[in-house]
Amino acid sequence: MKLVIGVTVFLTLGTVIDAKTTQPSSMDCAEGEDVTLPCSHSTIGGDEYIHWYRQNPNQSPQYVIHGLRGTVNSSVAFLTIASDRKSSTLVLPQVTLRDTAVYYCILREAHWDRRGCTCAVSLWWEDGGGQSWRSRHESKSRVIWKENQKSSKT
Repeated sequence: MKLVIGVTVFLTLGTVIDAKTTQPSSMDCAEGEDVTLPCSHSTIGGDEYIHWYRQNPNQSPQYVIHGLRGTVNSSVAFLTIASDRKSSTLVLPQVTLRDTAVYYCILREAHWDRRGCTCAVSLWWEDGGGQSWRSRHESKSRVIWKENQKSSKT
């Protein structure tokens, strides 16, 4: 019996306020491969940062990475922002079952204070049976694992 583990990434089309996102409906990959999650944000402002969060079922969102321009690296992902800032790509290297989550792409303006720029994200929760959260602009991508069993006789 052979166990094949793969991942399906569902990318949700959505409009929140004036942000429109256009993305493919899904993509598949195997455990150990890199997953690329695109985010289109044609209405981005000049001082808006691109943030990515991930959310596991029945848990609060967790910060993944954010950036303003170019390429940003973190211990769990890479973020590449197009030169015109109208789109960005989150790369999850060598995915495993632990990467199963809903991934959110969010645009937020930088906030200035005496210490300089802070890039806090203000979120709101709605908890009427199902938890949800939104920011001014968001797009979400769902990473779901598929398990297929194949039997082979030798």
